[in-house]
Amino acid sequence: MTESSLCTKKLEGKIAIITGGASGIGEATARLFANRGAKVVIADVQDEKGQKLAESIGSNICSYLHCNVTQEDQVKTVIDWTLHTYGQVDIMFSNAGKLRKYDQDGQILDLELSTVDELLAINARGMAACVKHVARAMVERGVKGSIVCTGSTAAISGRVGWTGYHMSKHAVLGLMRCAINHVAEAVLFLVSDDSAFITGHNVMVDGGRFV
Repeated sequence: MTESSLCTKKLEGKIAIITGGASGIGEATARLFANRGAKVVIADVQDEKGQKLAESIGSNICSYLHCNVTQEDQVKTVIDWTLHTYGQVDIMFSNAGKLRKYDQDGQILDLELSTVDELLAINARGMAACVKHVARAMVERGVKGSIVCTGSTAAISGRVGWTGYHMSKHAVLGLMRCAINHVAEAVLFLVSDDSAFITGHNVMVDGGRFV
């Protein structure tokens, strides 16, 4: 195998789950992971988009499962299905997220607490459920895998802070008006061996905005 092909297939043999993977950052990352040799499981509530994406990538390397991350049992079901199908999980990209936009004026005055509850259920509690169950699966199987967390809303809003966690390392990435593919490449970096010796490092994906 040539050096070029080794670089291209840097995720060869890896099994990845991507929540919120049917569109936006999740879609771009799913395609990138598959191109780099990983088997990909897309978990989302956008069934039609997710199924079409999996078909376009290839049913032999990509699958789609319905998953509402606010429901812990659905998160566990996706992970259990992946373990049953592939034997392990090497990568979890917890990307499902939602953004609620408010008008500039009267943000707090018009705030609906039911909306806050929904945002926390998806963006915070849902992420925690993903980390909890996939980390447990990795530990039980002795897999030193990668867990990266973000919000797919970055594709819409162009700004969000997110955290990547790679078992024994911790990297924080910030995003501001950058292309979806740039975020996907950053995620690829975190889950590949290229970042194996990085810990406690802040990586800003912001086009130099905060320099």
